[in-house]
Amino acid sequence: MSPSYLEQVVKEHSQQISRLETLLANFVQTTQSAILELKLEMKEFKEEMKVFKDGMETFKLEMKDFKDEMRAFKDEMKAFKDEMLEFKNEMKGFKDEMLEFKNEVRAFIEEMKAFKEEMIAFKEEMRAFKRESQKQWGELANRLGTFAEDIAAPNILRIAREHARNEELVYYAVRIRKKNPQVRGAMREVDAIVEYETFVCVNETKTSPRKQDIDAFKRFVESGEFQKYFPDYKNKRVIPIFASLYMEPSLINYATKKKVLVFAMGEDTMDIQNTELLPLYFFN
Repeated sequence: MSPSYLEQVVKEHSQQISRLETLLANFVQTTQSAILELKLEMKEFKEEMKVFKDGMETFKLEMKDFKDEMRAFKDEMKAFKDEMLEFKNEMKGFKDEMLEFKNEVRAFIEEMKAFKEEMIAFKEEMRAFKRESQKQWGELANRLGTFAEDIAAPNILRIAREHARNEELVYYAVRIRKKNPQVRGAMREVDAIVEYETFVCVNETKTSPRKQDIDAFKRFVESGEFQKYFPDYKNKRVIPIFASLYMEPSLINYATKKKVLVFAMGEDTMDIQNTELLPLYFFN
């Protein structure tokens, strides 16, 4: 081999080696850059993984809290469901009670309606009974009034006859209604009149006597009003006799002070109760 060839070969090999060295240097540099970049990426990855790991820990804790909250919520929901079920049962019981109460109210309303109808009927009965009672009481009062008058009148006639000496009876009547000839339309009733030749007995009978009745009767006899209705008795002695089936002692004393003879029931029949006034009106 010629030296030039060897040199040429050596030169080519040297060039190849140089290229290989350059390639190797580039590879090494590239590799180092890649390794450095990989290291940086790995560091970033580790940091990211650490952050991720921390995030996962936080997530786990949050999930644990969430699970605990969900468990508590489930418990609350179960308690709420139980309360709702109890409330539902109570509402059902309340509805049943309300239905029963409604039925009771309806029955009560029906009873009240029937009671109202009964009360209306009762009021009508009571109204009719009151009318009938008033009628009967009126009739009874009238009968009692005439009863007292019917007892008083013949006994007044008896007393007058006992004190008339030899005089004859001129007139005797009960429940006399007489007009006043001086006043048009004026009418007066006298329960009994017993007339003898020199005197006339005038009777007023009351079932429930009062002082006012005695005063009014006294005025009627002494004021001259009696003579206006009975002008024929102007010249006769008028003897006032106030009668009742029963007279309180205080009323008898009052009539005595007024000088009015009192006729009331004695042991057997009606008789003079204030006999101390007899000499004032009858002269024996």
